[in-house]
Amino acid sequence: MEAGVVAELVGQALIAARGAEEANDRGEYRTLLWRAAADGLGSLPLGLELIGSDDPIERATGCDLLGDASDQNEVVRAETVAALVALAERETEGHVLCSLARAIERTDDQRAVPVLAALAGHPGADVRRRVASSFAGVATGLPDGPDIRALITLTRDEDPEVRNRATFTLGFQVEVDSPGIRAALWERTTDEHADIREEGIRGLARRHDRRVVPLLAELLNDPTGAHALTFSAARIMGIPELLPDLLEYEPDGAGVTAAVNACDPVERARLDASAWDLLCALDRLRPALEASVHMGRFDSGIRLGLGAGFGSPGYDVEALLRRAGGDLAHAAELVAADQPRSLGQSS
Repeated sequence: MEAGVVAELVGQALIAARGAEEANDRGEYRTLLWRAAADGLGSLPLGLELIGSDDPIERATGCDLLGDASDQNEVVRAETVAALVALAERETEGHVLCSLARAIERTDDQRAVPVLAALAGHPGADVRRRVASSFAGVATGLPDGPDIRALITLTRDEDPEVRNRATFTLGFQVEVDSPGIRAALWERTTDEHADIREEGIRGLARRHDRRVVPLLAELLNDPTGAHALTFSAARIMGIPELLPDLLEYEPDGAGVTAAVNACDPVERARLDASAWDLLCALDRLRPALEASVHMGRFDSGIRLGLGAGFGSPGYDVEALLRRAGGDLAHAAELVAADQPRSLGQSS
């Protein structure tokens, strides 16, 4: 993209940003910035220039542009993080700090975690809300990391939406477990706000904490119907005690069938056997793919993985078998067809 085009798009986004303050409509603004940020190296200088402006709207726009650029172009992330960390040391405007936190999340760079941890104590609830969500993109994976400590504190925030976002991030987005995390999530199971209570329950279910079995059953028995994430939590737990409540639902796109299959011992055994048979079929068909099956602690199903050289995120075995109409040989052929022959050619 030509430099002039990037600059024009950013200029139009700035105009939209100034108009959106009253209209509360930032859709056009977001679209324009996203298009400009597609050219990572072309948009980077503009973003760096904007965050140095005296105008807070321009600084916020610069943060948003850098975040969009980082989301689409890994090559700009290191310089973006360095600039955002420096900006955080001098920035005082709340709405700019919200944009800064969102941009940090999209860099996928843990070096910026201390910035978010410091902002977790900001007096503005809007900033704390944004920070509570932003930890998901830069989680350290350490049970006692600064991100986890900050999130635990935010789950006890006086603002209910801060608590809600922090509990969701800690419980369902961060794949870390510890007694401290479980204690924080357990506290939220008695929160006066129903949404926060549900996040606490689902977060504990994701960690296979059996204390929440009756609470998860209550969520499944909600007269208005359960949230899709509740079915996901039930699938992760995979225990027969939840089966009667799950069977009250019609199979649909909300994950009911997958949760039922995970909690039904007979279906669970059948799927385990099918996963092994699929692995064997694929090994016979394309041994160089180096296929494997696994289920991670926080996963909601058995996954089929391929060797590191293929760059594939893998397959949900249950979904793959549905795609193949239950035919194991066809499922193996589908996986093999997805991979370039030059990479998986057997000798």
